[in-house]
Amino acid sequence: MSTSGPLYIGFDLSTQQLKGIVVNSDLKVVFLSIFDFDAHSKGFPIKKGVITNEVEHEVVAPVALWLQALDSVLADLKKQGLDFSLVRGISGAGQQHGSVYWGEDAEKLLKGLDAQKGLEEQLAGAFSHPYSPNWQDASTQKECDEFDEKLGGVEQLAEATGSKAHHRFTGPQILRFQRKYPDVYKKTSRISLVSSFLASLFLGHIAPFDISDVCGMNLWNIHNGAYDEELLKFCAGPHGVDDLRRKLGDVPEDGGIDLGKVHPYFTSRYGFSPECTIIPSTGDNPATILALPLRPSDAMVSLGTSTTFLMSTPSYKPDPATHFFNHPTTPGLYMFMLCYKNGGLAREHIRDAINKAQNDDHPSNPWVNFDKIALDTPPLGQKSPSDPMKLGLFFPRPEIVPNLPPGQWRYTYNPDTNTLTRLSDNDSQWTEPTDSARAIIESQLLSLRLRSRGLTTPPNPSLPAQPRRVYLVGGGSKNKTIAKIAGEILGGSEGVYKLEIGDNACALGAAYKAVWALERKQNETFEELIGKRWREEEFVERIADGYQEEAFEKYGRAVEGFEKMELEVLKEVEEKK
Repeated sequence: MSTSGPLYIGFDLSTQQLKGIVVNSDLKVVFLSIFDFDAHSKGFPIKKGVITNEVEHEVVAPVALWLQALDSVLADLKKQGLDFSLVRGISGAGQQHGSVYWGEDAEKLLKGLDAQKGLEEQLAGAFSHPYSPNWQDASTQKECDEFDEKLGGVEQLAEATGSKAHHRFTGPQILRFQRKYPDVYKKTSRISLVSSFLASLFLGHIAPFDISDVCGMNLWNIHNGAYDEELLKFCAGPHGVDDLRRKLGDVPEDGGIDLGKVHPYFTSRYGFSPECTIIPSTGDNPATILALPLRPSDAMVSLGTSTTFLMSTPSYKPDPATHFFNHPTTPGLYMFMLCYKNGGLAREHIRDAINKAQNDDHPSNPWVNFDKIALDTPPLGQKSPSDPMKLGLFFPRPEIVPNLPPGQWRYTYNPDTNTLTRLSDNDSQWTEPTDSARAIIESQLLSLRLRSRGLTTPPNPSLPAQPRRVYLVGGGSKNKTIAKIAGEILGGSEGVYKLEIGDNACALGAAYKAVWALERKQNETFEELIGKRWREEEFVERIADGYQEEAFEKYGRAVEGFEKMELEVLKEVEEKK
């Protein structure tokens, strides 16, 4: 493949890997390099990329590990034959909510990088604190409770910042950090997110936050387009709001702004052109929605160990159970996100129970029995229209949407009378594990439909509001049974599609962001430019029908019962506390 034209690099600095992917102007991937932290790093006592302190519920990553990884990925790309002089732009994706604490000498050390030495060696003294809190960290419950109440409650905090307080969010993390390490915090000159940390390395000075990633802090007032003064003052503590504002820095509104040219370290050591431009890096979730020209009302469902629902929408309708961010490239759009801890693991529990019940513990395809039962079971378990609907919640691990402990709850629901009936574990109306095969898929997808209501617009006046397309990614996207039921519940006026990008969505989205930033015409949106170059026949496969009137209406009635069921279970759990 010819690589004589301009090239663009997108990096994905995730929890367990650093990935660098190189694309050309036609969006074709020409090089890929992956540095696995556990397998390839040297000198760090990590497991799955992090260090865990179970006593304090802390999960952190050594920042120096990322420096080692960046040099290694660039060296590998050079070994593969990449001509760095052709690279016109660089952007990146960073694991969201992680924070990096720079010391007083950071700017001097970044500016003075020597191409004869590695980043890890030269920047060892650049940090006031050697570790970055990871998104899995759960040490900030006290701080989250305080954040949730600061503006009057979780609804008010979500209205202002797009989310209620969460353990991993950077605002509560900073508040805990300045309380636990007051002297270190005092000596901290700047605070970066993982995304802006990555951009800072290439620039040779501290980069600003990205307009989308800043929304993962509980500090950015999305309505006002600025830091929330009350939250900023609270988070700063005795050190003062001006000090924290200086540590955080400004946030440019343009997600494709030219931050500056690459530092001479990279031109001398790897052969980058001095004209190579650094574009703001964004969070991993915002980068994911840039991996295709996602249009308003398109939905992306990631079916991994957990479940993530992403949507680009012009509607800002925050709720404590969801997340809203500024769109990473397109003013006037927002990114809507739902995160569930229970996804593939919950489905696998029922799959394994079915295989065991059929004395088929190790079938050649472990999903064949589950899929057959799910497809043979009528929607909502109704063998006739007069039968009640079967609904359930299946949480082998604690869930955050809704906030429930591990458990299983089963109900029947009569939509005509709006009657919900709790079933006992051995109730004859529910046969285990077979009734649960379809019910768990329906449960997960009904939750998505419930919480995305009002964010989609009718694709045409004759159809009800629904996504234009539903894109499935992650391991579960291979399962056509899930895809079929997804179309019945979520709709999709143009169908349900599988996105054929493997695990490269974040890095690709970052690379596409660089292409758009440097090749866009005046006022040309990301969706317009990438949409013109997007080769759908290579990247997506239509795997199921979307909107089907009868099924969509039936599941619409079921959503009302599903919401009522969740509220009843929440009340029951709260009363037992």
